[in-house]
Amino acid sequence: MHFLFSSRVSATEPSAEPVATPFPEINGGELAAASFGVRTGGDFYDSFRASPQRILFGLLDVAGRRQDNMHLLAVAQDIFRKCGAELFSGPDINESDAMTEVGVRLNRGLLEASKGVHSCPAFVGCYHEEFGTLCYTNAGHTPGLILDGGEVTELASTGLPLGLFSHATAEAPTVGIEKGGSLLLVSRGVVECRSRRRDCDDEYGLERVKELLRLDKSHGAAALVASILDGAAEFSLGSAEHDDKTALALVRSL
Repeated sequence: MHFLFSSRVSATEPSAEPVATPFPEINGGELAAASFGVRTGGDFYDSFRASPQRILFGLLDVAGRRQDNMHLLAVAQDIFRKCGAELFSGPDINESDAMTEVGVRLNRGLLEASKGVHSCPAFVGCYHEEFGTLCYTNAGHTPGLILDGGEVTELASTGLPLGLFSHATAEAPTVGIEKGGSLLLVSRGVVECRSRRRDCDDEYGLERVKELLRLDKSHGAAALVASILDGAAEFSLGSAEHDDKTALALVRSL
């Protein structure tokens, strides 16, 4: 099995494949992401430290084939990093307003770069190390999953996918991640992958992802991501690759 961990695209080389970069270390936690198999779709993830106590991360799913989307991935990362650093670097900020503005700028940047409509579901979050809080926006993405005390809660969509309407905005609520809790994000390719059995055409589905999350005993983000992707790969082994399979996890230990 082949996993590709964290990604970065240079805006000066829009046709280049993203180059792996390490995610920032988190005080009292761990953040990791990976993709399984051959990259064919537009999954993209990135993370960086925006301030001494804030970690920004995002998982995007640009519609279409990967070879046609490299310039959009480059634009998305450039905007994500530049405006994220600008909006989240101050000590006293309104995280919800800042997160909404990140979504607005990403949306407009994708519309401009694509010269038209180009759907891009996205989940963008800001984790505060001191408080253990997560401010997030879910623009038409697969629900985020919070594991707390053995129970899984969905962080459902708070707005439309990016790249569709120039004035669209998404709400940016804040939730807490308890000590020992986890946040898990998976791309559509994980949820919609098909069974390898010839007599079964079931999708993997979000409920199977939830169950793996409930049963996870690894207590680490990288191990959790590997477990989720292993499950999807085993389920879909032998079926054609139609979309990327990507997972991102944040685990709070302290």
